[in-house]
Amino acid sequence: MAPVDAATFRSRVPLSSYDDYFHLINQLANGDIDHHQPLLSADPLLCFFYSSGTSTMKPKLIPYFDSALSRAASYNAHQGSAAIFRKLVPPRPEVNKVLWFLYADEVTTTRGGFKVMAASTYPLQGNKSRSNWSQTISCISPREVVFGTNIEHQMYCHLLCALRNFDIIDGIRAAYAAGLIRAFSMLESKWEKLCDDLESGFPSLEIADAAMRESVVEFLGGPQVDLSRRIREICAESNWGGILSKLWPNARYVKAVTTGSMKQYYPKLKHYAGDVMILGGDYFASECCLGINLDIQQPPESTRFVMLPTAAYFEFLPFDLNERSVAGEETVDFSGVKVGEDVRGCCDNLQRIVSIPIG
Repeated sequence: MAPVDAATFRSRVPLSSYDDYFHLINQLANGDIDHHQPLLSADPLLCFFYSSGTSTMKPKLIPYFDSALSRAASYNAHQGSAAIFRKLVPPRPEVNKVLWFLYADEVTTTRGGFKVMAASTYPLQGNKSRSNWSQTISCISPREVVFGTNIEHQMYCHLLCALRNFDIIDGIRAAYAAGLIRAFSMLESKWEKLCDDLESGFPSLEIADAAMRESVVEFLGGPQVDLSRRIREICAESNWGGILSKLWPNARYVKAVTTGSMKQYYPKLKHYAGDVMILGGDYFASECCLGINLDIQQPPESTRFVMLPTAAYFEFLPFDLNERSVAGEETVDFSGVKVGEDVRGCCDNLQRIVSIPIG
């Protein structure tokens, strides 16, 4: 088969939206699949990702196919992101753990038996093996906490474990700024209970997940009376500005997505972080990886992303921010985008779906 140039591709495949494929996606989710006439992709369907809804405020169900090209693009993007992070925050052998608010058990199943999860959960949920867990070995919490069944209890145990080994915490991270604010609000409201648990060496009786509870008991290593006293003295001052460096004095960074709808949480996050630097995230969508943040120290209003043209086939439509609608029908490629112009991106992952607003 001869290669297809961009102009031919655009003429043969019309622009579309997620709604145009909604019935086909539901058909896939229900297991109504004819392997002789595949829907949307010739590659095998592995699972579904649910979008965060940060772009459209309405989560979507995104089929994830076993595509070698998709895996390669995702791998390259993550490797590039990791290299930028390591250059800014080089590893330290003695202080090498992260208070990482990971939750890997938010998984549902479609009528057709396919798993539905956040894209960030897939590396862990794909196979709950030790080899997969090694990808996040820097997380301070035992894996039983990450694979727990109650987010509130998991969040509590993440905090408890990080307070137990406060001196080796190098950073604090979550997928989104909202998740960090929620966790720090829990710290602010439940610090006395956390101190009680450290003092007794046992997590709260509210933690009903037996595997998670047992792993945390082992992690605490018995009563921590002196440590509990230290944390009580800090939190009893009720001064939550810069609390992170007070509780975790060796922490160098706080990392989460702070752009888009997460921008509203940045001031509060800055309040908690104090002098600890806040690092932003990259531009990953459920559809594909869009761009890398080369300067992750920038605040959200100054963040710029370098888009990855090999992650998907991208086109752009002019977009009217005042009308919140597309202002034209002719697409342009990267070279046709003007500086300062508001555009809506179209990525070729499911037949030129128009789904990603880019300004």
